[in-house]
Amino acid sequence: MTVELTHQPLDPERITAQVRQDTNGAVVTFLGTTRNSFEGKRVLKLEYEAFEEMALKKLEEVRREIQAQFGVEDIAIAHRIGTVPIGEISLVIAVASPHREKAFYACHKAVDQLKAIVPIWKKEVFEDGSRWVACEDHEFQAAETTTSHDHDG
Repeated sequence: MTVELTHQPLDPERITAQVRQDTNGAVVTFLGTTRNSFEGKRVLKLEYEAFEEMALKKLEEVRREIQAQFGVEDIAIAHRIGTVPIGEISLVIAVASPHREKAFYACHKAVDQLKAIVPIWKKEVFEDGSRWVACEDHEFQAAETTTSHDHDG
């Protein structure tokens, strides 16, 4: 199982094939794709930048943390950097395990961890300008979510 950063289009079938084993009854693959709008504005494309050496180390750290936390071995993570046109895949995370529950939860947690700690930034390019989405935005959203759950009783 691997982690990778690439400027090339991602092939989810190739990445998912890395985790498929006869011992696994469940394979969950998450595809992060570029959408065409954000808060009512038309998005033309996304541009991803990374501190590549550190990003690869952090992707591997995420992979190992998820393996340890959920007891699953088969995890592959690939992130595209550079310009990603609308509708194309920027992230693939594939997780396989003997049973579906661990695979679903592990995949979900891997996406959250990646967004929280991996030094990859995206720039949303609109018809009338652009904006960088910084790591702090993800941390703030995660903190908001945690706070709202504290009030659920």
